Amino acid sequence: MTQQGGETAADHSGGGSDSGDARPPQALPSHGLEAADYGNAAGNSPDDDVDTIGLFGRRKNTFSQRYHLTRRGKVKRLGQIAAIARQFDVMHGLTPVRLRLMLEALGPTFVKVGQMLSMRSEILPQPFCDELAKLRADADPMPYLTVLETLTREYGRPVEEIFEHIDTTPLGSASLAQVHRATLIGGKDVAVKVQRPGVRETMAQDVSIMRSIARLATRVVPNAQVVDLRGVVEELWDTFESETDFLLEARNLSEFNRFCTPYRYMDCPKPYMELCTEHVVVMDYVEGIALSHPARLAEAGYELKEIGTKLVDNFAAQMLDEGFFHADPHPGNIIISGGSIVLIDLGMVGRLNQKTRMVLRDMIFAVGSQDSPALADGLLRFAGAQADPEDYAALLTDLDMIIKEFGTVDLAELDIAEFLTALTMMAQRHGIELPSSITTVGRALVTLEGMLDEFIPDVNMIQIISNHIASKKTLTAVGKNELKTLGMEGHQALHGMLGTLAESKVAMHMLTRGQLRVNMQLVGSQEPFAMLSDMANRLTMALIVVGLFVGSSIVYFAGMKPIVFGIPLVGFMGYVVAFVLSAWIVFDIYFKGRKKKKR
Repeated sequence: MTQQGGETAADHSGGGSDSGDARPPQALPSHGLEAADYGNAAGNSPDDDVDTIGLFGRRKNTFSQRYHLTRRGKVKRLGQIAAIARQFDVMHGLTPVRLRLMLEALGPTFVKVGQMLSMRSEILPQPFCDELAKLRADADPMPYLTVLETLTREYGRPVEEIFEHIDTTPLGSASLAQVHRATLIGGKDVAVKVQRPGVRETMAQDVSIMRSIARLATRVVPNAQVVDLRGVVEELWDTFESETDFLLEARNLSEFNRFCTPYRYMDCPKPYMELCTEHVVVMDYVEGIALSHPARLAEAGYELKEIGTKLVDNFAAQMLDEGFFHADPHPGNIIISGGSIVLIDLGMVGRLNQKTRMVLRDMIFAVGSQDSPALADGLLRFAGAQADPEDYAALLTDLDMIIKEFGTVDLAELDIAEFLTALTMMAQRHGIELPSSITTVGRALVTLEGMLDEFIPDVNMIQIISNHIASKKTLTAVGKNELKTLGMEGHQALHGMLGTLAESKVAMHMLTRGQLRVNMQLVGSQEPFAMLSDMANRLTMALIVVGLFVGSSIVYFAGMKPIVFGIPLVGFMGYVVAFVLSAWIVFDIYFKGRKKKKR
């Protein structure tokens, strides 16, 4: 699926973001499994239990049953994980390199976790993220005989009846699958992607264990770090079955082929659906130069800036216009062939509904135009009806700082990962929860940013996307959007007016019967009223102190008995109480004044 000779295996491997995962051979099962052992097709999340009805009552077909997970198997796998952890001396700390090597030894699931963590600088320090980004290296290939056995089992007939020739040397090998060049009967060149036997069961078992550990850790140490790590595990749950069901990838290729039709510079391999199964994908073989080799592209006469600009613009079209985008655009998944940008390996895709696309479009345009109120409006629309920031002015101030820091820099200086992290953390501070689909968009943008540093270093990527949004705002499109917006707002206004009339009828009915009560609150009046209350209290105490001093003096000159220290006892007690109250007033004024200065 890439240029001949010299390309990295990551350019040909499969399974979405798993492309090119590093993994030692001992971490993979060496034996083949029967087709029935692979489990069911994707579509349900791990927590979804499928109820069945029978003569003897209901039975739940759980995730564990679908993938033949047993308690004994989990315990055995936990022992293997513990042994590898001891081998790398986890208790005494891990360096970035040792962490990467340990994840490789633990197998494909942990390699995928490492890939996700490599883009989560809010969880791990940057040196660890940089090292984990190397997890896209080659994995040791599985034996050619295993590939033939898997193909024979999947098709239920001899491989020679389908393929005229299959290269014994793989184009690429990853922890999830490996790719071979082949020739169909009839002479058509294809790329055959074969899933490693047993990898689905291994990943299902690992993810199940990790989810249990994350749930337990959240109960024991309920802090933000554990919550973030649990989110990574939940992300694994969401993507697990889709990435290990190659029929979904084949359908993604077909859908993306249709998307590329209007774009002469974009292409995608055509899948042969009749030869695709849950564990095998057969698609066109495409020769070209991967984006991981910009020097070779320049030597071949390609303009790097044009490639980068068109790629970002097309990604904006995928994300904002179509709502169906390549969620793992790393250099091994994009090649240049015959003047076209060819996207391969669509095991991981993202989808955005119309509402999310509209809000995201407005937010990106707001960043490009440095419009803080528009960006705040987009965040609040994401949050929905429950959005109610306590301090809208503070929200705008925070957004101003983010836009000034990230909205005006070139791509060479723009750290999208840091920008998205800052935006997400700021939203959390103000009680605004962003949808999970935005995480997928952010991860894809971060991957795209890292790839294009050498292609468009002097161009702001957000500005390219903003220009794409602006170019789509034709007069007809604007008119349709305005009519749609007016219709929605008119509908809401009409129902709001009718509701107001109904409520006013009830209010008038209560008013005529003397049942109406008014509960009024002056917003922001609490602090002034508190200050007035303090002033009144202090004035009252001062009057009491003055009265005590005057009264005690009158008693002193009257010479009333008994006498203490030459002063009548009643007068002496009045002086003491007046002194204590005076000291209290002074200290109260002093300490409250200091608290206000600290604020």
